[in-house]
Amino acid sequence: MYPHERSLVKRLENRPFALIGVNSDIDKDKLKKALEDEKITWRSFSNGPKGTQGPISEAWHVQGWPTIYVVDGDGVIRYREVRGEDMDRAVDQLLKELEARKK
Repeated sequence: MYPHERSLVKRLENRPFALIGVNSDIDKDKLKKALEDEKITWRSFSNGPKGTQGPISEAWHVQGWPTIYVVDGDGVIRYREVRGEDMDRAVDQLLKELEARKK
């Protein structure tokens, strides 16, 4: 998914959009290397020493990895488990709604 996510971040770099990752790796050195190797430029949080059972996944009720949520500007989860072109359409729809609200 990283290539698609990189292209989405690049395409929307001047728009009100943020991609945020949560990583379940317990080994922080391994995590840092993976983020560098995969050219992850967006914010990525650690789920802590409990890995997949950490506080972020507990709070967001994550049952499997990866889990994708598309959240609107009000913090409401609007889409779940969208990938590829479906993710693009979901994000574009939210940006369109945001632009309409500004008018």
